[in-house]
Amino acid sequence: MSDFRRLIMDNKVERADALKKAFLDLRTEIAKVIVGQDEAVKLIVLSIFCNGHSLLVGVPGLAKTLLVKTISSVFELGFQRIQFTPDLMPSDILGAEMLDADRQFHFNKGPIFSNIILADEINRTPPKTQAALLEAMQERTVTIAGKNMKLPDPFFVLATQNPIEQEGTYPLPEAQLDRFMFNIILDYPEYDAEVEIIKNSTSSYESKPNPVLTGEQILDFQELVRDVPVADNVVECAVSLVHKTRPSSERATEFTREYIDWGAGPHAGQNLILGAKCHALLMGKYSPDIEDVNAIALPILRHRISRNFKADADGLSNDDIILKLIQS
Repeated sequence: MSDFRRLIMDNKVERADALKKAFLDLRTEIAKVIVGQDEAVKLIVLSIFCNGHSLLVGVPGLAKTLLVKTISSVFELGFQRIQFTPDLMPSDILGAEMLDADRQFHFNKGPIFSNIILADEINRTPPKTQAALLEAMQERTVTIAGKNMKLPDPFFVLATQNPIEQEGTYPLPEAQLDRFMFNIILDYPEYDAEVEIIKNSTSSYESKPNPVLTGEQILDFQELVRDVPVADNVVECAVSLVHKTRPSSERATEFTREYIDWGAGPHAGQNLILGAKCHALLMGKYSPDIEDVNAIALPILRHRISRNFKADADGLSNDDIILKLIQS
């Protein structure tokens, strides 16, 4: 190996080690405010390193909004919160052209022009307003009055959704769900964690996390994740798992045809590989294996498949179906 190539390899190893250390530092700072929810924290940070968006689903009171605010505070990035309501208009998100005192039109940027966007209770706004996010999430640009404007880099949408209070809500269309890398389900905290939460939240104790990473460092880590080598068998494993979710695929099992109406698209395979690469780095490995693919399969696939009435009748959730496909 030439000295130049060895230098490149050593540099990537050092950057990989730096990413793992940054993740540990991030987790330490976030834990000053958020007790428990370790898996959710890991997946959100992982999605940021992969340049992806995350949807957080959980019942009220699980600190979804606080979690996103805390994560935003450990990055030296711009942050905007958008409270989604039934009367929210696309211009409230994107901005609009205004007539100034000189009778000249100028564009007032909306809150979407920031690095981290908290889309709070995203399913409470009508489809017309939800659609305003589609171009921003996929292309990282918005089009206003025929003009295409680039959003800041890096750019992430971290959305929250309440799964039980369905009155006055609008289900997210499949096209928008597919733009979220992860669908993260937050559950109730463990007993000991909840004791600590109650103690901290009912006292004068207040802890503020310190910033850990800048935007430039995040962009560097995103580039590093894409440069991670991956073996062909790992890619084939990810694609095979995605094909198993499609009833029309020749790789589909009888279980798939019995319980799934439609399966995941190519975005699922792309996210499985990107997520597996980053997961491997967080675990101290320099290349992903099949275990890394399986470790992130649930949050990537659970919002990309549709189970049928028979699955409902048999009490099978999307997670149950995906776990069965992984085992097969």
